[in-house]
Amino acid sequence: MTAPALELIDVHAGYGSIEVLHGVNLVVPVGSLVTLLGPNGAGKTTTLAAIDGRVAPTAGCVHIAGRHVNGSPTQRVARAGVCSIPEGRGVFPNLTVDENLLMVTQLHDDLTTSMVRERTFARFPQLARRRHLLAGSLSGGEQQMLAMARAIVTDPALLLVDEPSMGLAPVIVAAIYDVLGQLTAEGMTVLLVEQFAHKALSIADFAAVMSNGRISVFCEPADLEDVAGAYLGVTA
Repeated sequence: MTAPALELIDVHAGYGSIEVLHGVNLVVPVGSLVTLLGPNGAGKTTTLAAIDGRVAPTAGCVHIAGRHVNGSPTQRVARAGVCSIPEGRGVFPNLTVDENLLMVTQLHDDLTTSMVRERTFARFPQLARRRHLLAGSLSGGEQQMLAMARAIVTDPALLLVDEPSMGLAPVIVAAIYDVLGQLTAEGMTVLLVEQFAHKALSIADFAAVMSNGRISVFCEPADLEDVAGAYLGVTA
C-alpha cells in the first residue's frame, strides 16, 4: 500500500511558549490537491512551517511519504521532496529572473541550465521576455509566476503553496490557479493554503478546514457547502 504524500499525526507546534497547533491530523494522498482553509490565526501557515522544517513540532509526527521528518532541518525536508512557495513569494529581488531560476541547479545535480529554462518558459512564456530583468522590478503576478516556476521545475513530491493569490489582480489569480490545476492533473501533490475559499475549492480534491489550531473539517469540496460556516469551524 502506497504511503500518503503527507501525514500529520497529532502535531503540536508554536513559537516559544505560545502553542499555535493543538493536535493537527491531516492526510494528503499522493497526486491530490488539498486546500487548507480557515480564518486568520487558525494555524494554516504554522502547519506548513511544521511540515517543511521552519518550525519544529513539540509533539506528534510529520511523515513525508512514510518517512518521519520531525524536527529535521529544512534542507533535509527539501531533499525528501518537499518544496515551498511562501506567502510573499520569496524571490530574490536583486537577482535577475534568470539568476533566480538557475539557483535551483546548485541544489539539484540532475537539473541543467537548459532544462530549467525550457521547463519554465514553456509554462510561463511571460518570464522568458523578462529573463534579464531584476526580480524586484516585476509585477506581483510575475513574481508569483517566478516563485512557482522555481519550485515546480524541481518536480517536488509535495508542493506547499501559501496564499498564492494575495495582492494579485483577478486575471492573474485565474492564471495561477490554471497552473495549479495543470500540476495536479499531471500528478503533482499539492497542499494549498488560501483565503479565497471558493477559488481554491474549484480545483481541490479535498478541503481541510482549520479552527483554533486543529483540523475541524476534512471532506470533498462538494460536501463543503457552507463556506462561511466552515470558516467558523462547523460543518454545513
